[in-house]
Amino acid sequence: MTSTKAVERVLGAVHAKRKGETIGDETLAAVLEDYLGGRIADYQMAALLATVACTGLTRTETVALTRAYVRSGSTLDLSALGRRVVDKHSTGGVGDKVSLFVVPVVAACGVPVAKLTGQGLGFMGGTTDKLTSISGLRMDLGTEEVIDVLNRTGMVISGQSDDLVPGDLATYALRDVTGTVDSLPLIAASIMSKKIAAGTQGVVLDVKYGPGGVVGSEQEATELATLMLRIAQEVGLPARAVLSDMQQPLGYAVGNSLELVEALDALQGKWVPRYTELCVTIAQLMLQLGRTELDAVAAAAEVSEAITSGRALATFRTWVEAQGGDTAQIDDPSKLPSAPHVATVRAASDGWITGIEARTIGTAATQLGAGRFTYEQQIDHGAGLLLGRQVGDRVRTGDVLAELYGTVDDVDAIVATLGAAFRIEDHEPDLKPVVTAILGGKRAVEAPVDGGPAENPAPSNPSPWW
Repeated sequence: MTSTKAVERVLGAVHAKRKGETIGDETLAAVLEDYLGGRIADYQMAALLATVACTGLTRTETVALTRAYVRSGSTLDLSALGRRVVDKHSTGGVGDKVSLFVVPVVAACGVPVAKLTGQGLGFMGGTTDKLTSISGLRMDLGTEEVIDVLNRTGMVISGQSDDLVPGDLATYALRDVTGTVDSLPLIAASIMSKKIAAGTQGVVLDVKYGPGGVVGSEQEATELATLMLRIAQEVGLPARAVLSDMQQPLGYAVGNSLELVEALDALQGKWVPRYTELCVTIAQLMLQLGRTELDAVAAAAEVSEAITSGRALATFRTWVEAQGGDTAQIDDPSKLPSAPHVATVRAASDGWITGIEARTIGTAATQLGAGRFTYEQQIDHGAGLLLGRQVGDRVRTGDVLAELYGTVDDVDAIVATLGAAFRIEDHEPDLKPVVTAILGGKRAVEAPVDGGPAENPAPSNPSPWW
């Protein structure tokens, strides 16, 4: 039931932002509490979110909103493990299967990883959807179960519980239907509140940009990464941020079980262009956050050894078993869900692939059944597509550009759209690295606020398996 005082408070916040004024910490927290308590209506909270999306939030306001989200629910206490627990977060992208690789690799190196994740929506798949391709795997663990699995296996991946940052859960659902998802302060507060509430002692942020990600440009990605690092600094959470280019899909597989198979191949040492490079970079940074005595060279060596020795894959298998999954599907990925092959996209001319429209690829995978357009929609875990080429590859007329899997009525329309998604020209393109910057660390803390975090080169990868 709405409250006059609560309504006056939220409308006061709306008017303040419209006039360029700052909303106080107590007001932000109270408005969020009012919304969760049903004392203000959806449309009133939506008015505030829309105003914020248009006017922005100051850094102080963004930190205050983050804290309000955290305090709206419970937090995990992982201190009993006696080791630094780390996490990573990706802003999402087409073919983004990074967590499936880095979490078991880092855990195999002796640094516990606790990750809370969600399902995908639209053209980008979610980690939960990829992992639930494994029969029986539970992604709805309670707090005690999260700690138990983490103790036993060194890693845990679970869906977000209802009592963890419920304020973010409620406002995100509203943002999704009011066109305010792409507000950078709201994105930053949403992401960082979950990282703080999860109780980890270090986080690596993978901020993806380009057509295949949520953030469009490198400049926006830098702004978002800077903001999240500043929030982390304010609350004392060690953090690094990686800017990764999503001009094309990450790896060759797009679709849930298809991406899981590709991740399992990579865990066994198969080189997957761009995907392996990004994963190794993030794993090294996570390892250094968890074991601060390691330099970049030592971290790279440990990551390499975890993969070549088979310990990373073994850790993943042990974790699957601990959360009720069918390990036979890990031992033999052909037992994972599959969908029928429905079409092949072939090159219409000779030349070099100079571009692949990642968003078009992701949308096609969704149309094939791999994704959802609403949260209630069911997905086909076996559906998706496998790319035959990446940007920079030379092709001949008739070469396979993509294989499509799923159940769909109008596959010809998808094939036509995908054919146009591959740009083929008569010159070799200039290739951009997948990791374009690494932000954070000691230099970042000392950098002036207006200048943002210092930019560091990507760590070297002296990993012998590639």
